[in-house]
Amino acid sequence: MAGLHVILAGCAIGPAVELPPSGFVSTGNAVRVEDERGPLGPQRSRGVIRDLEREDGTGLLRYHLGQVEGVLAQPLVVGNDARLLIDGPQTEAAMFREIGLARQRIDIETYILEAEGAGERLAALLETARSAGVQVRVLYDSAGSIATPQAYFDRLRAAGVAVCAFNPLNPLALQRDPRLNANNRDHRKIMIIDQRVAFTGGINISAVYSSGSFGRKRAPPDPKAGWRDTHVAVRGPVVAQFQELFDDTWERQKCDVPPPGRTAARKAASVRAGDMAMRLVVGDPSVERSELYVALMSAIENAKARVWLTYGYFIPDERTLQLLQNAARHGVDVRLVLPGFSDFWAPFHAGRSHYAALLAAGVRIFERRDALLHAKTAVIDGVWSSVGSTNLDWRSFVHNYEADVLVVDRGFATELEKLFALDESASHEVTQAEWKRRGLGARFLEWLAQRWEYVL
Repeated sequence: MAGLHVILAGCAIGPAVELPPSGFVSTGNAVRVEDERGPLGPQRSRGVIRDLEREDGTGLLRYHLGQVEGVLAQPLVVGNDARLLIDGPQTEAAMFREIGLARQRIDIETYILEAEGAGERLAALLETARSAGVQVRVLYDSAGSIATPQAYFDRLRAAGVAVCAFNPLNPLALQRDPRLNANNRDHRKIMIIDQRVAFTGGINISAVYSSGSFGRKRAPPDPKAGWRDTHVAVRGPVVAQFQELFDDTWERQKCDVPPPGRTAARKAASVRAGDMAMRLVVGDPSVERSELYVALMSAIENAKARVWLTYGYFIPDERTLQLLQNAARHGVDVRLVLPGFSDFWAPFHAGRSHYAALLAAGVRIFERRDALLHAKTAVIDGVWSSVGSTNLDWRSFVHNYEADVLVVDRGFATELEKLFALDESASHEVTQAEWKRRGLGARFLEWLAQRWEYVL
C-alpha cells in the first residue's frame, strides 16, 4: 500500500508533510514520551511504546505513532485519566463543580460565551471564585460571542476577572496578531482549573445545551435546545499541555494580564492520575497547521478493523474522502454519525453532496434527526480516540484555532465506542437505494453548497 502523503499545501492548509510509508515500524525511541516527572529516556520510551502496541490488537499503533511523530508539536504523555461527558447538563455540572473547588487559577477559552443560562451561572461562580482570591482569565471569540451584551463582560471585569476578546471584529480595535484576518476564529473550548484538570470538546457556554439529547423520537420543537455534543475532562501531566496552549494564546493576543511562569504550570500538573497515554493537538492557521488533520488521516489509513467518526460538520476534502473510501473497500468497518439537520443549511448540504461516493464504497452513514448533532469525536480500531473542537471540514482545518485531545487507551476507546453505538441506535441509516431516490431540490442544494466548501 502506498504511503500516506498528506499534501497540506495542496488544500491550502499548510506546508507539505510527507509521512513515512505504511510499512514503517517505529523503534520507540523516535516517539517522544513524558510522564509526571518529565521526558523519558530512550529505553523507557521504547518500553512505553511496546506496551501500547501490545494493547493494540490490530497493529494500528505500530505504524501510526511513528508516522505522526515528526508533525505533532507535543509529546505523548503517560499517567493520565479521562472522563467522557455527554451533552450540556452533564458537562456543565462537571465544569461548574470544578470551578467551585478552584483555589488558585481558572482559565477559560471558548468560541461562544452567552450571558443567559449557563453563562449567568458561570458569571456567578467566577465572581465567587474571585472573592476567594482565585485568579480568573476568560478568552472569548469576538465573532462567536458577538451577540453577548458588553454589560456581561463588564460585570466579569468589575469582579476582577481578566477578560479578553480574541481577534476583535471592530476595525478600530487593536489587531493583536498581524498574521490573522477576520476569518480566523478561536473555535477552541478549553477550561483549566488549578492546572490539575482540563476540559475540551465541542460544548460552548450556550443555552442550546440546556437539556440532553437522548430519548426523543423526533427533533425537538426548538432546534436551538438539547444539542447532542461530547466533552472530556482530563487529569494528569497532560494538563500542562492545555495550560501552555492557553498561556500562549493569551500572550499572542496581548491580553492584559500576563500568564504565570511556565515552570509553575508544568510543576502543578505533574501529578499522575491514571494509566492513559494522551497528547494535545492544535489547529493554528497563523502557522498553517492542523495537527488533528494529520493525525486523523494517518489513523484512518492504518486502520485494520474500525473507523467510527462522529462529526457535527462534515465537509471532507479529497484526501479524507479517498482514505475513507479506501478503508471501506479494504474491509474496514467505516461508519459516520452525522447531523440529520443543522443550524446552517450550507455546510449540511455540502457534506451530503459526498454521500453517494461514500455509500458506493461501502461506508455506512447514520444521521441523527432527533437532536442537532454538534460532537467531534473519532474512535479507530478500539485503541485510538480523539475528542475536541475540530470538525471534519475546511473551516476547522484551514481557518480556525482548534484543540483536540488524542487518547491512546483501549478502555477509553471502549467507552467512546459505546457512546458511538448509542448515537447510532438513535440515528437513521442512509442507504444507497434511499439516497438515489432523493429529489431534485436536495440535489440542487448539494450542488450549490459544494461550490462554497472552502469557506463554510
